[in-house]
This record gives sequence, C-alpha cells and structure tokens, in this order.
Amino acid sequence: MRVLAAMSGGVDSAVAAALAAEAGCEVTGVTLKLWCYGHGPSSPRACCTVEAVEDARQTARRMNFPHHVVNAEDLFRERVLEPFARGYAAGRTPYPCALCNQHLKFGDLLARMELVGADRLVTGHYARVAALEDGSWGLFRAVDRDKDQSYALAFVPYAALARVHFPLGDLTKDQVRAHASRLGLAVWDKPESQDLCFAPDGDYAAIVTKQLGAAPEPGPMVDAAGQPRGTHRGLHRYTVGQRRGLGLASSERLYVISIEPERNTIVVGEREALEAAGLVTEPMNWLLPAAPEAGRAVEAQIRYQHAAARARAFPLPSGGVELRFERPQMAITPGQSCVLYDGDRVLGGAPIARSLP
Repeated sequence: MRVLAAMSGGVDSAVAAALAAEAGCEVTGVTLKLWCYGHGPSSPRACCTVEAVEDARQTARRMNFPHHVVNAEDLFRERVLEPFARGYAAGRTPYPCALCNQHLKFGDLLARMELVGADRLVTGHYARVAALEDGSWGLFRAVDRDKDQSYALAFVPYAALARVHFPLGDLTKDQVRAHASRLGLAVWDKPESQDLCFAPDGDYAAIVTKQLGAAPEPGPMVDAAGQPRGTHRGLHRYTVGQRRGLGLASSERLYVISIEPERNTIVVGEREALEAAGLVTEPMNWLLPAAPEAGRAVEAQIRYQHAAARARAFPLPSGGVELRFERPQMAITPGQSCVLYDGDRVLGGAPIARSLP
C-alpha cells in the first residue's frame, strides 16, 4: 500500500510514518510549510520551524523513504489565520486547529495523495477510524484519553474517513516514545508543542493585530444592568468566562459574561451568569452518512478540555444544531467547537453560534 505521511517534525507524526514504513507500506513523507515557518521563534516546542522540517527529514532518511516540503502558506493564511484574526476581533474565540485539520491536513493533503498515487493519508493524531458493519465509517476517541485528539478532528469531511489512517490511535504516549527509541528516531525524546504553532508564546493578540494591520479599538466594560465598570483594551484580548486580566477594581469576582461586537462592549458579571441551558451551532459537519433524528441523546464537548455533557440534539433547517443540556453548562463560548459524541464515536462538530438561556 502506498501512503502519504504528514510529518510535523514531532515524535508523534514521526512514529506514525515509521510504523507505516515498518509495516511494509510505500511511504512518502510530507511537511507543510505554513505561515509560521521561518518567521516565529525557534523553540523545541514549536512546530513548522526550519528545525522541525529537518527533524522530519531525519526520520525519513532513517526509515528510507522520500520526504518533501509543500508550501501551504497562502492556504493557511486564507483558511486558518485570517478567520482566527477576524473571529477574535469580532468577540469570538475560534479554534484554529480544527480549521487546519479541515482545510490543510485533511483537505489539501488528501488532494495531493493522487499526485503520488497514495491510497491512504497517515498522520500522528491520537484518534481511531474504523469501518462499521453497515458499510459506513466512524471516527472514534483514542485509547489514550489524555492524548485523544478526536475533538480537533470533528471538522474533517466524512468522505475523508475512508482514506486516512491513525497508527497511534491504539497507543499511549509512552508506547509511542518507546517505538521511536526502538526505531532509532532522533526525535524520540523531543518535547511536545503545547501552544498554537503560529503563536508559540501564546500572544494571540499580537497575531490578531498583525493580521488585521491594526489593533481593535478599546471600548466600554459594563455590568448586566448596563452600568459602566471600566474600559477594555480591544475585544481580541477577551473571551467568555475570563476572570483574570480584566483590569477592574472590584470586591466581587467578575467574569466576562458576553462580548457584544456591535457595541464594541464587554459585559461582566458574577460566575452564576455564565450558566446556560443550551446552545446553537453553526452548520454541523456530520461524521455520519446522514444527520440523526431530532432529540437524539448525545454527549457534547464544548471546548478542548471540557468533560462532555449529556444533551439532546435537534437539527435545524440552517444546518446547525440546537442542544439542550441535562444540566446547565458554564461559559459557552461563541466560536469554540462543539463536538457531539455517542460514547467514543464522534457524530459531528461545528463552531458555537450562541448560548441559550
């Protein structure tokens, strides 16, 4: 079998590619050259750097398969960076990893499979894909729940599931590093990248300002009654549920309750005001042959570190979904991904449009 292996330069993608080669597949490695390549700080925890590309090449040489670098800067800027910047400037909190997976790794790279005659795309994601008895395909959580990345893969097109393979889905991180050491890969003990690849220092506001060409304007902070409480430094510096860094002198613990871009206003209040009984999503990317029936019981994960909560899902004519939770959830944040599960299976995902009382 011929496979195209996406290689970031980290240990996970290196082991995924190496295991495919060890299994007898004809592997071609590819590293995407993104916006941050050559522009950001060189850190052992950053991906997409010159050093990361060289690490990927070393793995390919060690396992004796070809490796190529693909320039995807324009697509990355158009489909990931610009929506990220516009979203933050509009008071939303987008999840760019989901967009990168959708448009770059499981969009552009899948299209490039045909150029090398590949049958499968192999990546180092911690998730599982399986063919089901009814002939459909399913995306499932990884065995290692601490490393599971199925949440970040929920925007992958359903048609892509039959063409991808995740060799790490049944492995733990310790097992992955053990394979890397056994195979003599130089990245076996390389630290993990923890932050966004284009903002390894975590300064999202600087990225937004650079992409927009100017910093969003300051504006008022008010409480739920509309009373002035202070001045914010630009909507891109805040997210729903935020408590620290508000710059307010108050005897109460205040949180960002909502962000109103039409008035360039931040609304603050006490923690209880963050509770919501439901939410509405933007059009859902279903990882099913067809959308489920109205009222289906699901588990909904509303941010990366969130423990999925039980809810009922009601598909809408707009293509989105209305969710009603069994118990109110805290800090439902527009722009973040809402991913629906049935046990370990991913049913679909979409950005959150708004919370519901």
